[in-house]
Amino acid sequence: MTRAKVAVFISGSGTNMAALLYASRLPACPFEIVLVLSNNPDAGGLTLAEAEGIPTFVLPHKGMARAQHDAAMEGEVRRHGAQWIALAGYMRILSPEFVARWDGRMANIHPSLLPKYTGLHTHERAIAAGDSHGGCTVHLVTADLDEGPVLGQIPVAILPGDTADSLAARVLFAEHQLYARCLAELVTRETDPAWLTAQVRARAMALPEAEESLSHGMACFGVIKGKKFAWVSTDHHGDGRCALLAKISGLDEQEQLIESDPDRFYRPAYFGDGWIAIRLDIGDVDWDDIAEWLRRSWLAVAPRKLAAMMEF
Repeated sequence: MTRAKVAVFISGSGTNMAALLYASRLPACPFEIVLVLSNNPDAGGLTLAEAEGIPTFVLPHKGMARAQHDAAMEGEVRRHGAQWIALAGYMRILSPEFVARWDGRMANIHPSLLPKYTGLHTHERAIAAGDSHGGCTVHLVTADLDEGPVLGQIPVAILPGDTADSLAARVLFAEHQLYARCLAELVTRETDPAWLTAQVRARAMALPEAEESLSHGMACFGVIKGKKFAWVSTDHHGDGRCALLAKISGLDEQEQLIESDPDRFYRPAYFGDGWIAIRLDIGDVDWDDIAEWLRRSWLAVAPRKLAAMMEF
């Protein structure tokens, strides 16, 4: 099994980093920690990482522009071949440019049940509000602080007499359980047929008059009471591939696409010259491009009156 390479950013004790690291030592874990980075030379997690043989990198941020510091940290991440970033108690807000470059590939763990209590002092706020539960959330990182898509949550009961410290101690146990599970699911989803199909479904069903059905064992999308414009092929006839099947102009375009990128494009069996298969399970999928393929395929089958109503 080829394991995904993960870089972990910390600023303090690094207990969540440690939880990820020890989870990564289990035989079935799909990721490995290849680098631990910090903006704090005194971060306790650095000592633990070094003791476990994990390379570390430290760069204090004081006196550096945010984008400059981010670029230096990112340079080390890429030098170690990391494909994913896990923020584990990293107390720096990252620049929008950095976040954009790692869109969909950077996760964070936050000590509340988001969307409640973004930012700091989450446990005090949950207790003050009279909530029955605090908890933790793993989410994708976006430019909006603590507002990225949620990957997983665990609620933790607030007990009578709880203080912020006593609640935080129990939430930390939950964090250690949650982060590794969510990170494992994140790094493997690019090959997960169910997740890939869901991505296609969201984009296909956003098109006018679209409907979904099951055809020849495949998720299929068409215009209501009309023709089909896309399929998702998952291990069809045992070919071991997950791909979007979309309409094209004919044999010439099919041959050109396959010649331009034979790893991503192929001729779908039994579909003829007017279709192309686009691999979804080899990583680095441009989902905006997939949306455009679906739009183009929809236009190829939509009735003229319906197509004319669509704004471009």
